[in-house]
Amino acid sequence: MPSVVIIGAQWGDEGKGKIIDYLAGEADVVVRAQGGNNAGHTVIVEDKKYAFHLMPSGVLYNDKKNVIGNGVVFDPEGFLKEIDILEAQGVDTSNVMIDERVHVIFPYHKKIDALEEDARGEDKIGTTKKGIGPCYMDKIERSGIRLGELLDREHFKSRLFSQVARKNKLIEKYYESQGFDPQEIFDTYCGYADRLKKYITDTTVIVHEALVEEKKVLFEGAQGTLLDIDLGTYPYVTSSHPTSGGFCIGAGVGPNMIGEVIGAVKAYTTRVGSGPFPTELHDETGNLIRTKGNEFGTTTGRPRRCGWFDGVMVKYTSRINGLTAISLMLLDVLSGFDKIKMCVGYQYKGEIIHHFPADLNKLAECKPVYKELDGWQEDITSIERYEDLPENAKKYIKAIEEYTQVPVKIISVGPKRSQTIIREAIF
Repeated sequence: MPSVVIIGAQWGDEGKGKIIDYLAGEADVVVRAQGGNNAGHTVIVEDKKYAFHLMPSGVLYNDKKNVIGNGVVFDPEGFLKEIDILEAQGVDTSNVMIDERVHVIFPYHKKIDALEEDARGEDKIGTTKKGIGPCYMDKIERSGIRLGELLDREHFKSRLFSQVARKNKLIEKYYESQGFDPQEIFDTYCGYADRLKKYITDTTVIVHEALVEEKKVLFEGAQGTLLDIDLGTYPYVTSSHPTSGGFCIGAGVGPNMIGEVIGAVKAYTTRVGSGPFPTELHDETGNLIRTKGNEFGTTTGRPRRCGWFDGVMVKYTSRINGLTAISLMLLDVLSGFDKIKMCVGYQYKGEIIHHFPADLNKLAECKPVYKELDGWQEDITSIERYEDLPENAKKYIKAIEEYTQVPVKIISVGPKRSQTIIREAIF
């Protein structure tokens, strides 16, 4: 079945957007299935930059269907702003479809998110304060409001007023802050619904029919594997499943409909927010990687923590996602280093381990065991064929393949769509 999953195989921010955009050129349908506008993809086409938060990256192609699946939590205000920005850039957004089951983010979700993060004090988890977690909480609690409900005004009003009354008690009595006027939210969101209704449908039917008809379907991941609510570095995680299995639930497809699973992996490692990071560099090398890689969040602008490539981590994320290939991103950032290090094990209490610990206290005590390789000085940003890469760059790629036991099929040597080396056809 010609379906391809692109997931982040680290802590997110791996450059998935570029590869998703590249492969979207061959796809018929592009599907986003989890997370919300706490995610960010940056795509550069012919020196023009596009920033995506909720919008599937395939929207840059007029002939693709772009699906926001049922597993997403949906901020109407953020989505409509994104629509306005893209249309002002000349992008046609009429090929976007939103599942009627997506749960809607309301102002009280964002406020509770911010209030709770502030209340944590030194134990902050690094939330983007976009209301993602509180919206998923309502979903799991079975009190959330789904997008399709906004189209029935009387039903929506009843659900919303009841929910605002509950949230105001929490905001006012527990957090000692100001609550919300339900009528004001109702009026605003009815306006959003008027603009959104042309996009709302049952997307599970669209995706299923495309797969049955052997059309090329690209499943677009947001965030990264180590932010998975179950399998990530809990509690420093997101509230959804940015793993390959998350697409089955978040897009409404069976696991037998998933074909190739490609993990987007940086040639080094970055992380945003708190939590253990074994290969983190607190020195000039880390600062240099951050500067060369422009490691600042698309959504938040926050500087990312930087370190060497962690093979133990990628071995773990490869296993739980069932990776069939790696897309190695930002290899060009490592040009100019005399030596490049790659983590090939952790030292824990005098023992060398090769499994990524679930216990964060244990992970925090792990020290990286490095393999050192010779670097390269050449500028590789204009190279179009794998064979033309510097020998030491090819040795580095081979070392990653040997340790992770996953082939590197795609190599990115710059931010533009054209700066992509394909070693093996994906679709």
